[in-house]
Amino acid sequence: MNKRNRWVYLLLAIIIMGAGLLSRKLTVYIPHIINIYIGDSLWALMIFVGAGFLFPKEKTKMIGMFAIVFCYFIEFTQLYHAPWIDDIRKTTLGGLILGYGFLWSDILAYSIGIAIGMSWEYYRYRFKKSA
Repeated sequence: MNKRNRWVYLLLAIIIMGAGLLSRKLTVYIPHIINIYIGDSLWALMIFVGAGFLFPKEKTKMIGMFAIVFCYFIEFTQLYHAPWIDDIRKTTLGGLILGYGFLWSDILAYSIGIAIGMSWEYYRYRFKKSA
């Protein structure tokens, strides 16, 4: 694995965040089957890219494992409801980061987002080596 370019990963994270926020505004124009997964998939992809930014020398597999564990952990914390954490979830940023309620479909969406990130890295570096 080549070292990741942190500037590229930072830019990707910003673009993915923007796409995720935009997807919440364009729900009317996005087909329902995509709409139910796109936000969470983009969130997980952003976590993957963010992990790549933080750990530029780690293998894609390790970045993927970190991202999936992080995303699943956040999702499973949504089963816990106490006044203090629900107050955090009521804020815009808290809701975007922590979510509101556990959904199995979110687990699938996270897996899709991270699979997209890992696939992109594998193909990017695979073809970069052969060029």
